[in-house]
Amino acid sequence: MTRNTRPAFGTLLFFAIAFALSLYFTFAAVQGDFGLFRRTEIVAENQKLSDRLAEVRAEVARMENLTRRLSDDYLDLDLLDERTRKVLGMVRTDEIVIR
Repeated sequence: MTRNTRPAFGTLLFFAIAFALSLYFTFAAVQGDFGLFRRTEIVAENQKLSDRLAEVRAEVARMENLTRRLSDDYLDLDLLDERTRKVLGMVRTDEIVIR
């Protein structure tokens, strides 16, 4: 009596399917919509948007300061003079205009 030493077809099929599934899930974990590469992109985009938010907040703070300085409660005459000159394009008689 001789024994057949070949593996059964079912065992071979099981390992082939298990290997294919492990390849699929590994690929999905790295390249997929929620994979490592996408996470890196999201972190970079988050940092860029955080920087932009800081810039916008600084600009808003600057504009609020200018608005407060031109308000009725607190009037900065130097700023008012500067703004009216810029808007109206006027100069004093003792000033020299360089273009």
